[in-house]
Amino acid sequence: MKPEKNDIKISLKFDFDELDLLQDNAWNMSESFCLDSRICNMTGKRAIGLYSWDLDCLHDVIYSLKNKEEDQVLVDRLLIKLKTAMDEIYTQRNSR
Repeated sequence: MKPEKNDIKISLKFDFDELDLLQDNAWNMSESFCLDSRICNMTGKRAIGLYSWDLDCLHDVIYSLKNKEEDQVLVDRLLIKLKTAMDEIYTQRNSR
């Protein structure tokens, strides 16, 4: 998918533990237009630019982990971070 001129890009920086969880589950992102490879190549030093469809994919992957007990706090923290980013995109769209 190619972004159009009105698509909004949000920069997110993931903590190292969040990035580990995302990289371990990158195989769930295989249908997401290279998001899986972008996540796997991240080192956690810089922010990554994400569009709304990238955030939707990440949300679905993280939400699917919600039933696992061992990563519950981390999953909740990531879901809040993704929701905040989606809210920011929504706010920017409505302000135009």
